[in-house]
Amino acid sequence: MKKTLLFSTLLSAVFISCSDNATDASANAQDRSAKKAFTLFTTSNTSGQVSVTDYNESMPMPYRFNVASADAEGAYYFDGSDEFLLASRSNNRVETYGNVRNAIAINATDLSLTATSSSDFTNAREVAVSNDRVVVTQDQSPVNNNTNKLIVYQKTGAGFVLLNSYTVNFKVWGIHLEGNTLYAVADLTGDLVVFENFFANPSGAIFPNKRVTIEGLVRTHGITYSKKGNTMILTDVGLAASDSDGGIIIIKGFTDVLANTPNMGTIAMNKQIRIYGPATSLGNPVDVAYDHFTKTIFIAERLNGGGKVLTFEVPTSNANAMPTSSRAEAGVTSVYLFRE
Repeated sequence: MKKTLLFSTLLSAVFISCSDNATDASANAQDRSAKKAFTLFTTSNTSGQVSVTDYNESMPMPYRFNVASADAEGAYYFDGSDEFLLASRSNNRVETYGNVRNAIAINATDLSLTATSSSDFTNAREVAVSNDRVVVTQDQSPVNNNTNKLIVYQKTGAGFVLLNSYTVNFKVWGIHLEGNTLYAVADLTGDLVVFENFFANPSGAIFPNKRVTIEGLVRTHGITYSKKGNTMILTDVGLAASDSDGGIIIIKGFTDVLANTPNMGTIAMNKQIRIYGPATSLGNPVDVAYDHFTKTIFIAERLNGGGKVLTFEVPTSNANAMPTSSRAEAGVTSVYLFRE
């Protein structure tokens, strides 16, 4: 069946004048937020496809597109230039694909490759973007002499310029940029690390300003932070071979919790809301995105069923919660939410 999506409407801002009445103003704000762009992007390490899903539709269905990378991790969407960015593990480079709106409008099967970076990394695991800065994680492997790196590019109109390459003393996976602050997970542990004034570092070895342990987290992979809600969300893949022991950890009031936790200290379970258990379908949740307006968590579940995109409502307390939605997506590795 032919899909229809008014993507230009989806990505346009809706302006509503303020009401003097506080209740009306709140209702107007909610209505305005609900009509703004609410689009999820994903990548895969098996299918050679990416997907774009409009969650403003009553029955959201993914648009799937072929790309030049058979194995990709990390996703980002540049609204201004209408480009989908990913880190290619097949080609060891950052790639952007343009004219996403038009590809949706004409039901295209492929996205057009518009720019690539130089090949400065192998075994990429995630990307994060702040303004024109793009950061890629390089996970240790024999092909890169077991070196964990953070590589920084500047996105320009012509492509990408390599700015810095940093080595770090922990195994990398997920990262999140909040301005000049970089949050990262230390794979194989339950630790979260923080780099302040990240972009001010010269190339070479760098060390985090703070590292804390999340109590009860076996092996962290995915990370995202909502400044509006001051909420940090981390995923736990547990044992890599198990498709049923994963979980999600939500930390509300995160900046206060982090500030009150000493370096090398522990964020206790009573500071967390935890989604774990057999009803969750969580085995290896490798990436996470979050919508503060709807309080919805999006998960790239890599192992259970060969790959699924799951959504959860944020619970008020620890829960063995069923996903509010689940769809098969072979080899899904990343989820990125574009929300105006």
